Amino acid sequence: MIYTSILAAVVSALAAEAIDNTSKQAWQKLYVPGSDDGHDLATLSGSVDRGEISRMDADCWVFARLRSQLKPRHWDVLVAKYSTHKGRKAQSIGRICPLVASHAPKLFVTSAVTAWAIPKLKGAEGKRSSDMIVLPSQFYDINRWDPDARPERTRRRWKKGVEDVLEEMIDEALKAAAEVLNFEGLLMLSAA
Repeated sequence: MIYTSILAAVVSALAAEAIDNTSKQAWQKLYVPGSDDGHDLATLSGSVDRGEISRMDADCWVFARLRSQLKPRHWDVLVAKYSTHKGRKAQSIGRICPLVASHAPKLFVTSAVTAWAIPKLKGAEGKRSSDMIVLPSQFYDINRWDPDARPERTRRRWKKGVEDVLEEMIDEALKAAAEVLNFEGLLMLSAA
């Protein structure tokens, strides 16, 4: 077992993928499809424990496995919420926006999804890491998301509705990721 929780595995795999490191593909040399017990990643845990491969290699392997095994909407919602890779995060946000059912106008839904995936960070402007997507503080003003100026109560209801749908999508995606990780023997059973 490598990971203590589903979320730890997902975040670690997504973070490893975002690191610009040419050696991160070393895990591919260790990949043995259809190993004796039927789990392609079954030897990964032991290899990490014995120091044969690094945790970074394992995380990259898990990234590839989750990417190939999860439904596109599950993958995209995880990347939108947890990835630090600017390009992938932006692409995933764009792909999940049309999947969110809402009575709100498209601009509102897109803004609400973006604000959910890229929450407002505390701190002074310009004092944050350049490796993160930072939106201007006025972006988070929901009054700007609805050019028709509907009542605040309506906008707040729409925002909560969009966030509820996204949280349901995250729950589904994490359950699907847990199935992959449990099948491969990479997740402690108590974490599922």
